[in-house]
Amino acid sequence: MDQSNRYARLDLDEKALIEGGRHVLCAYIMKPKEGFGDYLSVAAHFAAESSTGTNVEVCTTDDFTKGVDALVYEIDPEKELMKIAYPIELFDRNIIDGRAMLASFLTLTIGNNQGMGDVEYAKMHDFYVPPAYLRLFDGPSMNIQDMWRVLGRPIENGGMVVGTIIKPKLGLRPQPFADACYEFWLGGDFIKNDEPQGNQVFAPLKDTITLVADAMKRAQDETGQAKLFSANITADDPAEMIARGEYILETFGPDADHVAFLVDGYVAGPTAVTACRRNFPKQFLHYHRAGHGAVTSPQSKRGYTAFVHCKMSRLSGASGIHTGTMGFGKMEGDAADKAIAFMLEQDAADGPYYHQEWQGMKPTTPIISGGMNALRLPGFFDNLGHANIIQTSGGGAFGHLDGGTAGAKSLGQAHDAWKAGVNLVDYAKEHKELARAFESFQNDADKLYPGWREKLGVAA
Repeated sequence: MDQSNRYARLDLDEKALIEGGRHVLCAYIMKPKEGFGDYLSVAAHFAAESSTGTNVEVCTTDDFTKGVDALVYEIDPEKELMKIAYPIELFDRNIIDGRAMLASFLTLTIGNNQGMGDVEYAKMHDFYVPPAYLRLFDGPSMNIQDMWRVLGRPIENGGMVVGTIIKPKLGLRPQPFADACYEFWLGGDFIKNDEPQGNQVFAPLKDTITLVADAMKRAQDETGQAKLFSANITADDPAEMIARGEYILETFGPDADHVAFLVDGYVAGPTAVTACRRNFPKQFLHYHRAGHGAVTSPQSKRGYTAFVHCKMSRLSGASGIHTGTMGFGKMEGDAADKAIAFMLEQDAADGPYYHQEWQGMKPTTPIISGGMNALRLPGFFDNLGHANIIQTSGGGAFGHLDGGTAGAKSLGQAHDAWKAGVNLVDYAKEHKELARAFESFQNDADKLYPGWREKLGVAA
């Protein structure tokens, strides 16, 4: 059934829709399946399935229902581009406080339409949220400024938070895990659980957290500097997440504000993120996106992009989210992914198709993780244009020839060199941990800093 007479309005102007402020706009790359009609009819069917439509005319549809139809307002079949306007009244609201929910946004915009028989593929590449709907989302309650405050740094341009992930990601018992934390904290700022770490039988959460809290106290006493820990509280049941969070805060006691809570936001979903955001609003909400590549990878033609995923995380209240390494580490991505960071951290930013004004909503902090080490950081900072990020190196810290403490210090020294505008090799001449990073990661050193051996007096 061709529904384009009802669910398509190509005469609508995007600028007018934005000025009207009553529609969420979504841009998709969509390809109709061969033999199922022209581009516009399939696009209209997609909009119908995303909102008020059915496959047949039904007697229960009235004029009001038609007034909240999702409408295709722009198509470019050659570029496979389809844009749809969703009236904000379509989206579900909480009965307890009238607030918006990301689950409803996804149910409509990435719902049954992903399994339609006449669609070869459809993937959301950008979306726009008008002020009237934006204000209904929680947004972040904490971000990197709160970490800088704990660390005693300026709350503007406080610089990179030097972090790590304890490796191996699974298989350590509580004491070796805490020992590794202590070792890194002697040279760095921040340690996160890796996404699978939780309450394994060989590493019960209560035993591990008790030892980690003690390791933090000892590291702070020895260095005279504050330290930070991100504890994984992900679970299927919000009650379990709350129980874990409350135990962790009680255990850290006076250092409770040094604790972030990590939530696997893709696999556990918006409910888990919001459960953390609302029950622990004074903790940094660390959004780990494990599993996102199933839909965000360029190899996937359905779902949504990494850009869309990260933009949604700011709506739901993530204090920080992993954004990949923008081509400078081991994760999929390239230098242009800095647009993701800008959308997270700026109050107004351009996406692939829409300009978004955040109306003062707190920024979400980019968390950079995956194959990074001290030698790769200057190039990353050059591309991004600043260093106000959380950076977590696992192998880049514990793969240092002199251990985790030296690895942590080398990361901080790389940041300091970039901030001072000094070539990394020259800076390494006066900083032994950074110099040893060149020897630790020789493949990167050879590629990024030709001639480093001669300058640092290292034999081939």
